[in-house]
Amino acid sequence: MITIQQVRKQFKTKNKVVTAVDNIDLQIKEGEIFGVIGYSGAGKSTLIRMLNGLELPTSGVVRVAGQEISKIKGKALRKARQDIAMIFQHFNLLWSRTVRENIAFPLEIARVPKKVRMKRVDELIKLVGLEGRENAYPSQLSGGQKQRVGIARALANNPKVLLCDEATSALDPQTTDSILDLLVDINKQLGLTIVLITHEMHVIRKICHRVAVMENGKIVETGPVLEVFKNPQQQITKRFVQQVSEQEDTKEVVSHLLQKYPDGLVIKLTFIGGSTEQPIITNLIREFPLSINILQGNISQTQNGSYGTLFLQIVGHEKEMDQAIHYLKEQQVGVEVMK
Repeated sequence: MITIQQVRKQFKTKNKVVTAVDNIDLQIKEGEIFGVIGYSGAGKSTLIRMLNGLELPTSGVVRVAGQEISKIKGKALRKARQDIAMIFQHFNLLWSRTVRENIAFPLEIARVPKKVRMKRVDELIKLVGLEGRENAYPSQLSGGQKQRVGIARALANNPKVLLCDEATSALDPQTTDSILDLLVDINKQLGLTIVLITHEMHVIRKICHRVAVMENGKIVETGPVLEVFKNPQQQITKRFVQQVSEQEDTKEVVSHLLQKYPDGLVIKLTFIGGSTEQPIITNLIREFPLSINILQGNISQTQNGSYGTLFLQIVGHEKEMDQAIHYLKEQQVGVEVMK
């Protein structure tokens, strides 16, 4: 659905040339929810703006829904943009128009007949859960309701791709989750390809199938969300993964656990997918004559399955502890001995 090949974007300032996007290659599949995460200045906003032609690459190829966006202009670009919708952090609604009129606006521009237009608007109001608010103005809506209007307006022309530019950054956590749930529903119902940029790993974890991590204009890591959570390679990725950990397994935390629990072994278990749902600790206690102390842990849900970490203290004879570790590895559980 989306192909980015050797794309570079440079901006000329008075004193120097700034490279915002630096030789990026990326493939995004049809029907996928793909996340791009990075801190401010990483280049992610520039990258997403090149997907609908708001920015043109200095070099390289951007192809979306069969159109080479980096080459077309004028009428051809306007037509291609009907397949590429976008929602924004600050909603960008027309404040003098009602909910219904805001959603209808792109259909008016496309000269869709009024009867067809109103039918489509009614469908979208139901899809995004705004029944009863059709005649309200943006000033009368909550932040979450405003973003629902923005989503409905973006879907008006039946696009193939939806771009989300920090679409939940201005919302509180509960409202963020409701908007993310809506995006997942839309992805499943319509088969829509969704590309979102964010600086929040919670957003990536909750709805994305795959993720690319950007730093200094480059993609430094990419892969399925569950795999990235399981085994982050880059330091920046590890920091993002720690954002959604209830207790970060930093060197300081591990050092504290080792000091507090000096007997036996402190081990870190990593659970992926189905292994998070198995009674592994119960079985461990039944199988081996060990004292087992659960120190800390958490489980996170992703679109590809569950990911969890658990710190245990196990105390007993060395032979039984070695056998217990071997048993855990046989259960497809990642085991790291901290001491």
